[in-house]
Amino acid sequence: MRFALGIEYDGSGYSGWQRLSQPGSMAPDGSLQTTLEAALSRVANAQIATVCAGRTDAGVHARCQVVHFDTEVERSQRGWVLGTTANLPPTLAVRWCVPVAADFSARFSARARRYRYRILNRSARPGLQRQFLGWEPLPLDAAAMHAAAQALLGERDFSSFRSAQCQATHARRNLQDISILRTGDEVVVDVQANAFLHHMVRNIVGSLLLVGCGERPVEWIAELLEQRDRTQAGPTAPAAGLLFLGPKYPRHRGLPEEVCSDE
Repeated sequence: MRFALGIEYDGSGYSGWQRLSQPGSMAPDGSLQTTLEAALSRVANAQIATVCAGRTDAGVHARCQVVHFDTEVERSQRGWVLGTTANLPPTLAVRWCVPVAADFSARFSARARRYRYRILNRSARPGLQRQFLGWEPLPLDAAAMHAAAQALLGERDFSSFRSAQCQATHARRNLQDISILRTGDEVVVDVQANAFLHHMVRNIVGSLLLVGCGERPVEWIAELLEQRDRTQAGPTAPAAGLLFLGPKYPRHRGLPEEVCSDE
């Protein structure tokens, strides 16, 4: 039997999603994957391995990460949700569990992934919610950032925005939507793509901040894209401000509405 889980987490203090120890090892490694698998394995009284929709980096959070796992153990959906969450630290929780077809993959069945980056834009650093915010003390022109970001739409080579440690076989991704809006003291970057490269969102945000501060013109982002050279782009924005909103799957997969798409 294959199940899909929707989980949320505060990534502060974790080494990231991906398991660092060998598959099947219960040794603590600081990863979210190992933490979740240990809790699932306690509920099942058997070893459980998971596959996720999108591997998040150290310090990055998720509103609705989706994972799948296979098991022959019979537990109710409610049992998987409550039992697993009871065995997790307060920073990680299972929100829902649904049975899925044997050919469903949390990773490969996803049609899109969505991220949000929140920037506190005021002279004083954050006290509250500091683990969920980036911070820029200089005034930001959100409209200029939004205009610059539109050059990234479509299927492009994002070499200028991938980390040196990125293991993807190529840098082409289809960026489907990106918007930058100001709400009070916050500037919020929302982005959706079929998939993302390592540090891609944080590198895009780091470059857009230079546009927002007036250090670079609006046209600079398009120029960076064409250069395909990471060394010419802005710095990597801090992990704290990044939230994985979740993936999108075809509706026929039968998952909750928040991760469904008509496309």
